[in-house]
Amino acid sequence: MAKQKTTTTEKSKDLKQFEKDAENQVMTTNQGLKVNDTNNSLKAGERGSTLLEDFLLREKITHFDHERIPERIVHARGSAAHGYFELYNSIEKYSKAGIFTDTKRITPVFARFSTVAGSKGSADLARDVRGFAVKFYTQEGTWDLVGNNMPIFFIQDAMKFPDLIHSVKPEPNKEIPQAASAHDTFYDFISRSTETLHNQIWVMSDRAIPRSLRMMEGFGIHTFRLINEKGESHFVKFHWKPLLGVHSVTWDEAVKINGADADFHRRDLWDAIEAGQYPEWELGIQVVAEEDEHKFEFDLLDPTKLIPEELVPVEIIGKMTLNRNPENFFAETEQVAFLPGHIVPGIDFTNDPLLQGRLFSYRDTQLSRLGSPNFHQIPINRPIGEVHNNQRDGHMQMDIPKGQTAYFPNSLGGGCPHLAKMSEGAFTSYEERVDAKKIRTRSESFNDHFSQPALFYRSLADWEKQHVAEAYTFELGKCTQKSVKERMLWLIAQIDKDLSQKVAEGLGLNIPDTIEQPINQAIGADADVKKHQPPKKKNYLDKDKALSQAHTKFNSIATRQIAVLVSDGFSMKDFSTMKKALEKENAMVKLIAPHGGTVVCDEHMEHQVDAAIMTTESVLFDAIYIPGGKTAIDKLLEEAKFKKFVNEAFKHCKAIAVDNEGEHLLDKTFVADYKDDKTVFINKKPKAFIDAISKHRNWDRMEIAAQVPA
Repeated sequence: MAKQKTTTTEKSKDLKQFEKDAENQVMTTNQGLKVNDTNNSLKAGERGSTLLEDFLLREKITHFDHERIPERIVHARGSAAHGYFELYNSIEKYSKAGIFTDTKRITPVFARFSTVAGSKGSADLARDVRGFAVKFYTQEGTWDLVGNNMPIFFIQDAMKFPDLIHSVKPEPNKEIPQAASAHDTFYDFISRSTETLHNQIWVMSDRAIPRSLRMMEGFGIHTFRLINEKGESHFVKFHWKPLLGVHSVTWDEAVKINGADADFHRRDLWDAIEAGQYPEWELGIQVVAEEDEHKFEFDLLDPTKLIPEELVPVEIIGKMTLNRNPENFFAETEQVAFLPGHIVPGIDFTNDPLLQGRLFSYRDTQLSRLGSPNFHQIPINRPIGEVHNNQRDGHMQMDIPKGQTAYFPNSLGGGCPHLAKMSEGAFTSYEERVDAKKIRTRSESFNDHFSQPALFYRSLADWEKQHVAEAYTFELGKCTQKSVKERMLWLIAQIDKDLSQKVAEGLGLNIPDTIEQPINQAIGADADVKKHQPPKKKNYLDKDKALSQAHTKFNSIATRQIAVLVSDGFSMKDFSTMKKALEKENAMVKLIAPHGGTVVCDEHMEHQVDAAIMTTESVLFDAIYIPGGKTAIDKLLEEAKFKKFVNEAFKHCKAIAVDNEGEHLLDKTFVADYKDDKTVFINKKPKAFIDAISKHRNWDRMEIAAQVPA
């Protein structure tokens, strides 16, 4: 018998029955135990460490960690490289770690960069947080600094991590959308968990769409401890500062780059290293004395808060250089295992509840993904020092442990391996007094969810603020639920009313005067609701320059991609002068022609074409140069895409230079009416063009650029 079609009426009835049934669903564990708090881990006091006995946390995280194999559940799409770290100055007053005290050391590293939400096969230019993880192979053991390109995280307690990722992943009923946060489930979660708002506004900023992995900052996110030889503790936050500065692309470019070259970031990193243009970051620290822990308007243990650099400047202590690409992507980039729990003497943890949960979760994830507790024996994960312990066997055991004994203490094995003394470099945990009730909650000092997002937005340049408003409008415009949009508009208004008004206008909605539900629902069923609602924003600092890309480094065009539009008959004199000047500054000059193969200049020399116009796009380049030569320009004008190429570069506020007859091509584009723009150069010396490229973009052009039909 043929299967009967389900009618719209029947579907509606099914949905109503589902909703009715859902009203009676009580949260339970997988064993049916009713749960009254799935938002907070069990701690020794409100600000205390997370307890190992928390079976609710372990069940929830364990199940989440094992949801996907073999690719990573988050940070699946990554790129990596080998390199080394050099210490500028000893910080022995803060830490006894050899990597922080021995300036003669060259410490090998392996760094991996990644998107968070997308699958391994997703595109590079998604609007997303970027992972920034570095494995230091130190003489005292492996140290993993596992962070992101944003200094804060979405949630305050690791118990909420599965919920966060489930909300941003493709919706489970239809597996849509891929590598995107612009959908209902994510904003439903965000609007009911206001602790997320700080990280969320960073994701709406240009930080979420970097120009290059080599041009983004990295952060350790959490507050860690540094321990010196005297056993004294200082709080510390870690920063990576790129020597090329922090630069991004526009959303319009990102959309087009994903179509033109989905591997844009991965290719950029690989090509730069192959060309000898090694990416470099300086390592900086923000240090807070133990006695100053409570002097700020925010809690140092709250991972959704940063320490403004205006309050605690970053002290630069060393530099990382990446100088070697992996030889095998799977064996190295895919199998590398980063664990926040990998530390060395001189570094220790704090009671940050997100960090505490990560210490469990990362190891559990690697056991699932790599299939064995012996993942440390995979070459990319091996420490540089010898390993001696009584751990034996297991899947994929690659060592051959010798001897009769595999226990301690023993006499049959000569007492070996023996325990190390502190004088021999043994790790000892910081002795922190713990005297608190066992409790499942979070500290009221974590409640301020509006002040730092507001500080971030106030600190941005006008063009950055415009990009944030456009990002929110796009993301919320993709949501279908009006209630979700209105809750978000109300919350954004608590951060900045003007921002919320711009977004509301784009959505065609009004900002609600109030919302019915509690603002923050990341609390337990029996918790005091009023106690955990965020207060109104405070202004304890008007602006922090470090939060804006307008104050980054603008002194280099190294590795910038310069498209040179040419055809047969182009002026060799013009080209050679510009090429020499650009390459002296380590820019990458690429010839774009009507066809592949070679082109012949007016001095009858052949030149290899890097890309035919139909195989490339202007969004893949940082600037455009057009040399003279009437014959060449006439041929370029026959192909409409060259005009589009110029228009699009102008739209994206990039520098454009032309010599002699090259101006005729400009005359056929939107640029013809704006030749006086400060980043359009006609018959000017190369230095002016180079200076404009180093400024990244002419954001003053934004209003004009918006009119460009490209």
